[in-house]
Amino acid sequence: MDESTQTESEQGTPTGYGFCSWHQRFAAGVRLINHIEQGSGPGGVQYACQPCRIQYNLVPFADR
Repeated sequence: MDESTQTESEQGTPTGYGFCSWHQRFAAGVRLINHIEQGSGPGGVQYACQPCRIQYNLVPFADR
């Protein structure tokens, strides 16, 4: 039986290959950290890979 290497809070949460806003490179397993509303500025989103989430104690948006 295959066992998941993800924690319970990460199961079912979308991850993918994308740009990590913290180490400024593309990586696998990035997750949405911040969604910045457009309001009066440009707005945007920030994604982080697993090593950066651990190093900087980042909590994914979906897990808050």
